[in-house]
Amino acid sequence: MEFSESQIRDTLELKDRINQQIEKHKEEIESLEKNLSVLDLILKQSSFIKASLLDTKTSSEKSQSPIPITKTSDGSIIANAYVTPEQVSIVLEEGIGLESETPPFKSFFVERIIGEMKKKDNAEAENGKLQTDSVIDCIINTNGSKIREIIIKNYRQKERIDEIINTASWSFSKMIDNLNG
Repeated sequence: MEFSESQIRDTLELKDRINQQIEKHKEEIESLEKNLSVLDLILKQSSFIKASLLDTKTSSEKSQSPIPITKTSDGSIIANAYVTPEQVSIVLEEGIGLESETPPFKSFFVERIIGEMKKKDNAEAENGKLQTDSVIDCIINTNGSKIREIIIKNYRQKERIDEIINTASWSFSKMIDNLNG
């Protein structure tokens, strides 16, 4: 099969256009990859909670994306944490019947973790560095004797969110183990 000179010229032009498009798209891909690298760096430097969740919610709104609190042994969801700028609400899953008297909830989570945060806040309030109404507070809502929801108000620091969620996960896992053990 023989091609005319004009067909060969058209084919070469088409090849050049395709190569130009490939180069253009390679540059776009490189630019997108650089942007992804920057975003990855930003995400690595921040907490696993998106800043947008902390900044855009009102105190009465719960975050749209709950943070699952899982059992350490099998990864099953025990509760979900909802973070707003003013509070962290931990809502236990239906069917999780934990009582506030079951160890180590009161001794570890409430007294040691939240209690230590409260001591630090009270000391800052006494020194005038913090208003007394900004001191961390923990409210435990129950349904009968079963914990339904834990609300931690005035957590103030992103690091505290991580500590609260991690220790809640550990405490709830141990409580379940104690009930089943």
